Amino acid sequence: MGHRKHSAPRRGSLAYRPRGRAKSLVPRVRTWPKVESEKPTLLGFPGYKAGTAHVITVDDRAKTPNFGKPLFNISSVLALPDSQVVGLRLYKHENGQDMAIADVKQANQTTPDKLPIESVSRVAALVSSIPRDVGLSQKKPIVMEVGVSGGDLKGQAEFVLGLIGKKVKFTDMFKAGMYVDVLGITKGKGFEGPITRFGVKRKQHKSRKSVRAVGVIGPWHPAAVMYTIARAGQMGFHQRTETGKRILLVGNASANPVTPNGGFEHFGNVAGDYAVVRGSVPGPARRFVMVRMRARGFTKNQNPPQVVEVSTMARNR
Repeated sequence: MGHRKHSAPRRGSLAYRPRGRAKSLVPRVRTWPKVESEKPTLLGFPGYKAGTAHVITVDDRAKTPNFGKPLFNISSVLALPDSQVVGLRLYKHENGQDMAIADVKQANQTTPDKLPIESVSRVAALVSSIPRDVGLSQKKPIVMEVGVSGGDLKGQAEFVLGLIGKKVKFTDMFKAGMYVDVLGITKGKGFEGPITRFGVKRKQHKSRKSVRAVGVIGPWHPAAVMYTIARAGQMGFHQRTETGKRILLVGNASANPVTPNGGFEHFGNVAGDYAVVRGSVPGPARRFVMVRMRARGFTKNQNPPQVVEVSTMARNR
């Protein structure tokens, strides 16, 4: 039993360990960005993945060889029905973490003056989204927390209290040309071995009894299998965040249809508000996603791109 005499990079990033199944189809947002503005605003909006589309835009990236020429973009279409603000949540920073101290579910339940603003570290809104509004079969609304930023804490609390019981639109916070982050749960692949799960190489023919397994799972001492070893287990159905997605187009299906002939596969027709973002979005069709304002990076050019064509031809199935 010889030992190979060359080095190789490790297989699989350690940034996503443990690769376990997500606990919920609703992604957990751990970070809400800060927006420098005088007026408070919501930092996210719930939606549903409809499918993909081909969008041709005019390249507006200055100092590039393709500047001013047509640019082909593989994009994702998100169905974004109106959401309703159902409550206000206040957080207090204590023992190194934010702890919820108060929930307000009715606008006339309290006034901003009676809220413990002095001890509040963060204000959040409770937002409800109904899957039936986009044609899905789920009856139960999805309620999640959306961060609030801009102004002072008292102004943020007044802003959310004024929205309780009212509906908000995607265009109230986001415009075409902006860069956003999209959070979602990826496609589930089930139980997979280390070859597929981590991309380790197959062993040489007849070198071992097993071919699609790692050669050594650890040294003699310490007599334990380290967590960095590629092992079989769950693949897919993980929470992931796609950062820096540019909004190419925002519209309404009644005025500007975006559904291809025959409908999106596994989704159907998009009715109501929608957004087309460049690139891929986590999860399969009909999967719940959260569109969040960009948490990292900054791009000066946030003007709406010039859209030449959006393909609505039928897909080959």
